[in-house]
Amino acid sequence: MTFYAVDKLVERGARVRLGSLERSIMEALWEHPEGVLAQDVAAALTPRPAVTTVLTVLVRLVDKGLVSRERQGRAHLYTASMSKDALAAEAMRAALADAGDLEAAVNRFVGTVPPEVAEALRAALADRESS
Repeated sequence: MTFYAVDKLVERGARVRLGSLERSIMEALWEHPEGVLAQDVAAALTPRPAVTTVLTVLVRLVDKGLVSRERQGRAHLYTASMSKDALAAEAMRAALADAGDLEAAVNRFVGTVPPEVAEALRAALADRESS
């Protein structure tokens, strides 16, 4: 699967903020990378929303560039356009972009992460510097 939505979001300057139903729908899509129909998404959610509600949210997620759809007969097959990791990275990028004092925000963030996250940050920065 090709994920391209991050570039589209950054290019548009969009912020990624998902409501609870949007998040639940994205989770269902990530669990089915082959794609899923709206009625199957609705059936997978608890409490079970109306299919029309799920369709409305899916269209909004398509508009945000987070979901793609492909016609299958009279219905659409929906797939995530962005991996869960890419969405998390974009949310962090957007949060830092919104920070009034970038250095203070980064320092506060780094001071709150567990050791394994700090190590992942160090490794990512080292990889970036060696590239």
